[in-house]
Amino acid sequence: MIRLGRVDYINTFPIAWSLARHLPAGLAEEVVGVPTRLNALLHQGAVDVANVSSVEYARHADSYVLLPSLCVGSDGAVESVQLVTARRLDDVRTIAATSHSASSVVLARILLPHAEILAEDADADARLLIGDQALRSAFDDPTPHHDLGALWRERTGLPMVFAVWAARVGTDRLEDLDTALAAAVADSAAHAAQVARDAAERFAFPAGFLARYFEKLRYRFGERERAGLARFFELAHAAGILEATPTMRFASDLTGVS
Repeated sequence: MIRLGRVDYINTFPIAWSLARHLPAGLAEEVVGVPTRLNALLHQGAVDVANVSSVEYARHADSYVLLPSLCVGSDGAVESVQLVTARRLDDVRTIAATSHSASSVVLARILLPHAEILAEDADADARLLIGDQALRSAFDDPTPHHDLGALWRERTGLPMVFAVWAARVGTDRLEDLDTALAAAVADSAAHAAQVARDAAERFAFPAGFLARYFEKLRYRFGERERAGLARFFELAHAAGILEATPTMRFASDLTGVS
């Protein structure tokens, strides 16, 4: 049985909503956690497949292959990756960054190279929030919020891929898992209103807000998303964050699935 890691944020709720109906019996069991925990679990071999930070794949590309159908990204504003500051972005010199994210911290370093990244509890010019915390902050905090997905789109013209589904090399039945995940995405999209209502009940956000949020997320790992991820890797390498620009390797038994 595949040990499948999933980020336990609202952004994967549409997949979780229907995945059980599409997973073949005995194929996978889920382990949930925040992005940085899943990064560590996959690297340690405690899970076989996980939706990990895209930069985590880059750092261990020799050990992983990508599922070809799924990612978590946005083509513009994403809502759940926010830089919160009363200062102009050009004046931000320090950022208190969440410890739960890897890709978003790297993205902030690329977009604001003049700013120093500090611990999340530090006194800083700006705070970097992700996931449910970022969504909640938009309701509770009147301080200006800057969407990093939108800033990335303005800079590159490409989607931003925050997370990928990566598998440890040698994991079996990846084609079956990829098919099930893609089917879960399609199923939730076909029942978008119900997914938003169920998410609202669980997470205590307005259903209309979550429906609009889910519409902004990109789960399909298409050509534009792959181009955006390649550009992210290139800029991270140019900034000295990655030692090299990794090649995106897809599971060898998934040829023909895209």
